[in-house]
Amino acid sequence: MPANTTASSGSTGSAGGGSRKKKGRRARLIVIVLVLALVAGIGYGTYWSVSTVRASYPQTNGTAQLAGLDSNVEVKRDSYGIPQIYADSDSDLFRAQGFVQAQDRFWEMDVRRHMTAGRLSEMFGSGQVETDSFLRTLGWRKVAQEEYDHVLSAETKKNLQSYADGVNAYLKGRDGKDISVEYAALGLTNDYKPVKWTPVDSVAWLKAMAWDLRGNMQDEIDRSLMTTRLDAKQIEDLYPPYPYDKHKPIVSQGGISSLTGKYDPQATPSDGVGSSTVQGATEGLTTQLGALSDTLDEIPSLLGPNGTGIGSNSWVVSGKYTTTDKPLLANDPHLAPQLPSLWYQMGLHCRTVSATCKYDTAGYTFSGMPGVIIGHNQDVAWGFTNLGADVTDLFLEKVSADGYQYDGKVKPFTTREETIKVAGGRDRHITVRETNNGPLVSDRSSELEKVGQKAPVTNAAPDRADGYGVALKWTALEPGKSMDAVFELNRAKDFTTFRAAAEHFEVPSQNLIYADTKGHIGYQAPGKIPQRKSGDGTMPSPGWSSAYGWKKDPIPFDELPYEYDPKRGYIVTANQAVVDEKKYPYMLTKDWGYGTRSQRINDLIQSKIKGGGKISTDDMQKMQMDNTSEIAALLVPELMKINISDKDVREAQKLLEGWDYTQESDSAAAAYFNAVWRNILKLAFGDKLPKEMRVKGECLNVPPAKSSGPLDEQDRLVRECGQRAPDSAQPDGGDRWYQVVENLMDKPDSDWWKTSANRKDKATGNREELFARAMKDARWELTAKLGKDITTWNWGRLHQLTLKNQTLGTEGPGLLQRVLNRGPWNLGGGEAAVDATGWNAAGGYEVVWVPSMRMVVNVGDWDKSRWINLTGASGHAFSAHYTDQTDKWVNGELLDWSYGTNAVTGSTTDTLTLKP
Repeated sequence: MPANTTASSGSTGSAGGGSRKKKGRRARLIVIVLVLALVAGIGYGTYWSVSTVRASYPQTNGTAQLAGLDSNVEVKRDSYGIPQIYADSDSDLFRAQGFVQAQDRFWEMDVRRHMTAGRLSEMFGSGQVETDSFLRTLGWRKVAQEEYDHVLSAETKKNLQSYADGVNAYLKGRDGKDISVEYAALGLTNDYKPVKWTPVDSVAWLKAMAWDLRGNMQDEIDRSLMTTRLDAKQIEDLYPPYPYDKHKPIVSQGGISSLTGKYDPQATPSDGVGSSTVQGATEGLTTQLGALSDTLDEIPSLLGPNGTGIGSNSWVVSGKYTTTDKPLLANDPHLAPQLPSLWYQMGLHCRTVSATCKYDTAGYTFSGMPGVIIGHNQDVAWGFTNLGADVTDLFLEKVSADGYQYDGKVKPFTTREETIKVAGGRDRHITVRETNNGPLVSDRSSELEKVGQKAPVTNAAPDRADGYGVALKWTALEPGKSMDAVFELNRAKDFTTFRAAAEHFEVPSQNLIYADTKGHIGYQAPGKIPQRKSGDGTMPSPGWSSAYGWKKDPIPFDELPYEYDPKRGYIVTANQAVVDEKKYPYMLTKDWGYGTRSQRINDLIQSKIKGGGKISTDDMQKMQMDNTSEIAALLVPELMKINISDKDVREAQKLLEGWDYTQESDSAAAAYFNAVWRNILKLAFGDKLPKEMRVKGECLNVPPAKSSGPLDEQDRLVRECGQRAPDSAQPDGGDRWYQVVENLMDKPDSDWWKTSANRKDKATGNREELFARAMKDARWELTAKLGKDITTWNWGRLHQLTLKNQTLGTEGPGLLQRVLNRGPWNLGGGEAAVDATGWNAAGGYEVVWVPSMRMVVNVGDWDKSRWINLTGASGHAFSAHYTDQTDKWVNGELLDWSYGTNAVTGSTTDTLTLKP
């Protein structure tokens, strides 16, 4: 045993009972399979024993020493391995949190901190050098260090240090194989050994979270890429305005007060205060931005596919309309499926809340970071969804060996040298160059390095000379107080202290919903959101002119939208517009989600209220699983009008007769409709997009860029293949595309509905002909995938979830991947449904993001709350708690969520006492 930990009883807690015995038998079988797999597949002559696999299992019963504690700490785990920690001081509480999370999840924590620091090559070798180079250029770890050194409060730093001390107490005296079986596998190829955890490792994780929730950066790139194939009007068609007339924004009342000049939720907005839409983009970058897009594809995506599709649902209903007479609050963030889940459920309890022990909170945490991210304390509950504020801008910079041009003068770069250590190889050295608009991300791409040789720029731009570069300006690259906000949220007592905490939650910008035991509900939009001098952030801007860029100060917090006890009695956030831009003088973004999910939730709540009923916890849970397809409701009536002569296609068409548009796993109609939708998008839009946006490997014969009209036989066609990863290609089929298609439905002869073979001849046809072609193509696509007999078709067979162990489960030997990964599961739900099991229509039907957890909080009667995680508490691939919540998650079930002392005691199966 490690020197600082001694067990007096029960080294790997396991309570009795039939179900737990079955889990134990299953775990033993998996262990045996693992050992055989490792010996046969990657053993390199090394014999791995069962004891090697079991060495990393956490101690969950008895007693253990934890150096630095002031008094005993109890760790009570339920039958799902979810821990509730009881302590007498803040330092003891967070020290124990670090210890316990390291027990269950240290491999995950270690990989994440290497990613955020740009040090993956130290673990996995030369294949990660390019990724590390890009991450070093962004400088997440550097900014996190600056936050810790100069910005965060003394109390926050004390809590971070206590957490780090707990992690390190667990690591002390343990070899890698004693921490997680993945280290044993890694040890077969290099001599990597885990090092001590630091407080900055925790702070840097917030930068990774901010990166995946960074807003419209990909849209900014895509609009620029489209200029090689589409004109301005066509691009506008594909990015339609937000439909305020049919999809309500989050905040539906208020505006800027004419008396105070600040945002007031009760104010009557003035006319004509809409945001500026000055377009300041240069024509530079164009296809060279495809290289940056490729680079983004290679960055490990912790939350979702390159930031696209990242969403969430949250809503809160006042006690006036609930069966409990107190608010009910629901939340389910939509993130990339991962194994283990991004979330770690936990309770942090001071036995007596006092000035020296301030916390009594429970909810979802991030492994590697102290505190609770989403959950509740004894007074308030809160949830998050992504606000989607535009907090990134790309700048085309005129560069030379001496520096970059700004207002006619050459300014020197700010530079720093970075050394990348490589397991099994030589060190690599890079120079990071920064302008006043941020780091030159083009330095990390061999194609973007040559941007100046090709970029078409306007006459107003500086001459080409040595070329151009691309800089990234991003609010998260400035030190902030988001880590302070986490602890402040955990301690909030009312809406005033909740908003005070939200003011410090600068990045990533989130929609925060709120409820308290006194019956109040609320909403706050926080975040450091820039004000632009010119332009609207939808296209890259010229970096050489002071007319562009950002103003010194972001939007003032007091003027960010919020609501408190709105008259309608509920608040819904699901990535829709926050506030009608006509009622608000600041630009938050031009790239909202289009409100399909949020409006469906609004409609479900309203239908219950208008019917005279009250909303129960069961109703909230049922709403989370609503899988209605809004695009099907629009298109199916039109599809049914089409006269189909082919009997096989007509047979498939009949599946849609009487379909209620729900996407259950066993639905043949859902399978066929979604295939039709995918083919409509491909025919109408996908084949017209530039190669940088289409799926990698899918090829077309096309005329040279910008060519139009029919081609003569002698005209040269170019074989052009897609370049983007399947889960981030376009058209992805999200609700932006719902709006695009809806806007075109009354234009049956639009050019978008016209197609041509290989773009060689002039495009012909109309909407009805394209729909008929899509129905035919879908029929034969599903015949190939599911068989000719349509009675065997179902949506779940197409729409599958596979949980992959992050690292060796995706990059390791095939046999090891099969042992570490789980699935597949057949899922219902779909893109832009409330049950948002997202798929990318350009890439296929595989599930690429999911409701990563679900919770329904019964405010005030906390022990009647419910929760579920995508996987389980443990990151150990052979633990009974690796994926023990997944089947219930698939079925839409929630677990009882114990919070009070009596409830926790009643659900406890294992107790570990940590002693000084």
